[in-house]
Amino acid sequence: MKTLNDLNAGQTAKIGSYNRTLAVSRRLMELGLMPGVTVRFIKAAPLGDPIALDVEGRQLSLRREDAAQIFIQPV
Repeated sequence: MKTLNDLNAGQTAKIGSYNRTLAVSRRLMELGLMPGVTVRFIKAAPLGDPIALDVEGRQLSLRREDAAQIFIQPV
């Protein structure tokens, strides 16, 4: 299964699920990264971490370590 880390700039996907043991799962939900939400990968920082996402019209940054735990479905 693909994760947010597998997206390239401009690609869009829907959040499928994420690793429930992820320590920041509550934070992810507060940010709006819940199953069924569509996200667009905007860009990665110059050194690759963090990444910028568009989540329902809001931009947010996410560490690659956390993005690797978020499973996606193609749109």
